Amino acid sequence: MTTRASAFHAVGTAPPSNWPTPTGQVKVDATIDVPTSLDGGLKRYYGIGDGGQGESQDPMFVLAPGATLRDVIIGAPAGDGVHCEGNCTLVNVWWEDVGEDAATFRGGTTYTVDGGGARSGSDKVFQHNGPGTVHIRNFRVESSGKLYRTCGNCSTSHQRHVVMDNVTATSTKVLAGINANWGDTARFSRITILDDPNRTTRICVKYKGVPKGSEPTEIGEGADGVNCLYSASDITWR
Repeated sequence: MTTRASAFHAVGTAPPSNWPTPTGQVKVDATIDVPTSLDGGLKRYYGIGDGGQGESQDPMFVLAPGATLRDVIIGAPAGDGVHCEGNCTLVNVWWEDVGEDAATFRGGTTYTVDGGGARSGSDKVFQHNGPGTVHIRNFRVESSGKLYRTCGNCSTSHQRHVVMDNVTATSTKVLAGINANWGDTARFSRITILDDPNRTTRICVKYKGVPKGSEPTEIGEGADGVNCLYSASDITWR
């Protein structure tokens, strides 16, 4: 029997090009705490913040360590999106218009994004502030700056990692930005870049992380077998 979510996403396969139609709408006036799990039933949640890039906006969802958020469409405005206070799992979550960030990974060691998509993240989609590894798989990103960025000037510096598999990108400038001097790594497989005949999409950009109060600087890009881990066969241009 076909389930509600599988109409748009089957775990293990790339999401379709069409975005899901909301089953309803939920106006959010204050941050929603998720202690264990929340299934949004593919409703659109919206109403936090002003839709801009302000760093002080409240998140729409705060996930406690170990929590899961699934089958949610996040509309605009969405404030600072989703905050994961520890390990978390985001399944079939769609961001229609990323404001400040789609999700920020803060205090855990393993975070998983499986399915769904995000668009219009003018700066970045996923912000990795805490330690550990972010797994992004079966995901679609459109019209965004960076899909993923490790924090380059947080108050606490960590070694951070991202593993991307089965990701489709359209009109996105960078897939991953990492701090090479802190030992960050980005690993890629089954990446598809659409509508980019000149191949301007940058797969992996390396920065020099700095203390809080300074700005990180770009120091390189591309596969190097150390920080940016992929081969030409891992990237398909269509």
